[in-house]
Amino acid sequence: MLWFKRISLILAVLILLLAGFLYFALRSSLPLYEGELISEVRQTVEISRDAQGYASIKGQNRNDVAYALGFVHAQERFFQMDLLRRNAAGELSELFGEIALELDKKRRIHRFRAKAERGFAALPQEQKLLLQRYTAGVNAGLAELGWPPFEYGLLAQSPRSWTGADSFLVLYSMYLDLQGSEGKDELAMGLMQQKLPQDWYEFLFQHSPDWQAAMDDSRVSLTPLPKSTYPAVLTGQKTACTECVLHDGTDIGSNNFAVSGKRTVDGRAILADDMHLGIRVPGTWFKAQLKWQENGENYQVAGVSLPGTPAIVAGSNGSIAWGFTNSTADWSDVIQLKLDEKGEKYLTADGWQEFSYQNEVVKIKDQPDELVLQKETIWGPVLTPPFQNYAYRWVAHDQEGANFNLLALEKSKGVRETLKLAASVGVPAQNLLVADKDGAIGWTLIGALPERKVQQMDSPQDWSNEQNSWTGYLAAQHYPQLYQPASGQLWTANSRMIGGKDLELIGNGGYDLGARGQQIRDALTATKQHNEQSLHAIQLDHRALMLARWQQLLLDSVLTKDFVAEHDLDAYLNYVMKDASHASIGSVGYSLVRAFRTKTLELIFAPLTALLEQNKLSGRDLKFSLETAGWEMIRQQRTDTLPAAFSSWRTLLQQAVLQSKKQLETDYGSLAGASWGTINRSAIAHPLAAAVPFFGDWLNMPAMPMNGDSHMPRVQNKVHGQSERMVVSPGNEADGILVIPAGQSGHPLSPFYAADHDFWLKEQPLGFLPGEQKYLMKLQPKA
Repeated sequence: MLWFKRISLILAVLILLLAGFLYFALRSSLPLYEGELISEVRQTVEISRDAQGYASIKGQNRNDVAYALGFVHAQERFFQMDLLRRNAAGELSELFGEIALELDKKRRIHRFRAKAERGFAALPQEQKLLLQRYTAGVNAGLAELGWPPFEYGLLAQSPRSWTGADSFLVLYSMYLDLQGSEGKDELAMGLMQQKLPQDWYEFLFQHSPDWQAAMDDSRVSLTPLPKSTYPAVLTGQKTACTECVLHDGTDIGSNNFAVSGKRTVDGRAILADDMHLGIRVPGTWFKAQLKWQENGENYQVAGVSLPGTPAIVAGSNGSIAWGFTNSTADWSDVIQLKLDEKGEKYLTADGWQEFSYQNEVVKIKDQPDELVLQKETIWGPVLTPPFQNYAYRWVAHDQEGANFNLLALEKSKGVRETLKLAASVGVPAQNLLVADKDGAIGWTLIGALPERKVQQMDSPQDWSNEQNSWTGYLAAQHYPQLYQPASGQLWTANSRMIGGKDLELIGNGGYDLGARGQQIRDALTATKQHNEQSLHAIQLDHRALMLARWQQLLLDSVLTKDFVAEHDLDAYLNYVMKDASHASIGSVGYSLVRAFRTKTLELIFAPLTALLEQNKLSGRDLKFSLETAGWEMIRQQRTDTLPAAFSSWRTLLQQAVLQSKKQLETDYGSLAGASWGTINRSAIAHPLAAAVPFFGDWLNMPAMPMNGDSHMPRVQNKVHGQSERMVVSPGNEADGILVIPAGQSGHPLSPFYAADHDFWLKEQPLGFLPGEQKYLMKLQPKA
């Protein structure tokens, strides 16, 4: 037994040594928070942090400040930056191996690496120099770590240096997150046009007349239920759908809203912004305050930055405050190709053209490289099978779609000036709301808007003649905008925000239903004079107004006395009656009504989603929510619109109750166990947590119940929701609010790894500006 004890002792010592080495390596990769460093700056730069890790960078010129911001981004978030550039470029397989290969192949269709190099080369000299200084700061920050970021040790890899083109790739990664990249929305709508009579197509796919709150007060009316018989293709399919999911706004989002000086006690304009994105560890945004001098003038800007880029994305510069929501309009077109007999040429307005081909080499960890041959047309890339007879035209592919003109907002002095700048900015097209220190507010779209002649924007079109084309990009004077509305308020929430000719100009990229925007508008209207706290309260509003009519449907028509008695639904009925008004963590009734609505729409439109799935598409790909059509069909209860599987509408609705109830009981044990907080528990994880045995969960934020859901201002699902909450009045930043999920740092031993998270989770505000200085580091110029 002595030999066994000796071996056990040796093993224990080895384990302790290994653990000690790993802990030493982990600590060695911690960011630097104090001290002085000799750096490639022209003059001294101070980097201070408060107790939350909110970074304030003060320098004598903007390029030095850019260098310092790059330094800080790399020290705190380099792995996040690396994932963003690799995601856009299709280079994740080099880190993760074959598991990422299919995604990389999808990304290579866009050739974003080449486009990033093109974009960097075309930058104006002043911006190029600033981006070069930022890039130098990133590489210096990475080099100053005593050990590479811990993720590279887990992957047995080494980090690759940053380049100016990589910052463009970060921007392209946001395109991939915010806009469709495969044309499936138009392919799905095109299939519907092929399979459905025109009257039924127009009925099913319409903007909601019930939930509308366009800022220009434009209205749409209900397209009535057609008098013709319901198409047979929608009553049943030989093959049932497998997922049966529908477009329902569950993974799109962002709110911004503003009030002008006429709506506040002291004449200040105030802006609120909460951008809804996938939430992970670390979060998307990094809070930063930048201070510098230029031509004898002092500049200061604060807000959220995107690691990998040198600009403040949303924030305030003392003169203006600005924020974004995704425009959700139509910024791409799918082109139906006319091919010759051999499929080697395609027809254009100038005759037959040969395809061009580009070789894309995908590097794969521990495996040989793989060659991807990308086929292209004069309009854009050819889509991947089974859609190889289509090409894709997308703003992101053009040079106008990506630049760093957003930097100009740092110096803008007022709303009118900012609205004029919007057309020159190359970002995924967003709703831009601006407020200024004089009490004015305004809205426009920011990003390149294509000038196009397209017969039908919602479905694939033939571009082989001159009937369909893009002719360039709109000039600033043609952008829709609103300035100082009489109501003193503006709002956007990813739904239709304008109508008429302006809506025809930008199209529909999958607008949200509109209930969320209407709830925000009405909440703004209900209070005559606002302050930061009242706007913050709107961000946290989780009243379930959109579900009220579904609750009433259950109580009035579905949960009959006999049905309740037959299926022992007394507890179900009680929850629905008393506990469904809010998406609150303790509400069971909300869970039941929500599940009933979802299941009802799935049952009604199961044949439609089956048809889409048979064509390698999904109900999620549709550009419209089917809430409006589904509700009207329930209201009228015509027998011909009933799916073949049901004998009556009451049967369908009661089956929706029973099936959704059964699923909740299966998943959560009982109705009482299916509170919304149990269902809607956060799952905010580090991307590598699952790969770390025993300690992986240590990298994640705690799983906690959360208020909120889709179709209300407090958008929050398990892994998607408010990526920041910002409320600020330009010139009064000290009274503002800014909080993010997780924290500033991506390092688990940093005091800032989860420093904001409890405030974000508990819906508590943090200051818009950095608090009292706790750490100070100085970057000193070389002698």
